[in-house]
Amino acid sequence: MLKTIVKSFDQLNTTELYDLLQLRSEVFVVEQDCVYQDIDGKDKKALHVLGYNGTRLVAYTRLFSPGDYFEEASIGRVVVSENDRKFRFGYYIMNASIEAVKSYYKTSEIKISAQTYLKRFYNNLQFFEVGEEYLEDGIPHIAMLYKNE
Repeated sequence: MLKTIVKSFDQLNTTELYDLLQLRSEVFVVEQDCVYQDIDGKDKKALHVLGYNGTRLVAYTRLFSPGDYFEEASIGRVVVSENDRKFRFGYYIMNASIEAVKSYYKTSEIKISAQTYLKRFYNNLQFFEVGEEYLEDGIPHIAMLYKNE
């Protein structure tokens, strides 16, 4: 089972910040071989959803209120450590993130920019494609919307 915690940027301690940046770097920069500016100045506006397996951070997302990133609320930087994906922690962290959006932002309209190969994963969570595929940091993406009361 994944234990999740939601914190604003100012509530993160240095260990939590270090761990989430390390996890994002491990997956998005090293594993996906994508050189991009992960520390983009947006973390200060976001809510951070940290997913722990015991004491290890194994999953993470960041959330934005409507208007901060997209017109709708949004979930981004969805990441699960490679060795822990077999435990379906992606579903746990996304469900916790959806609930956090509903609780903190009082909306169930959520837009994401999903890596195209993960469409089925997000479809299973009630996100559906809108628009055409596009490249983001050299990786095919598609916009997806969640609307579920």
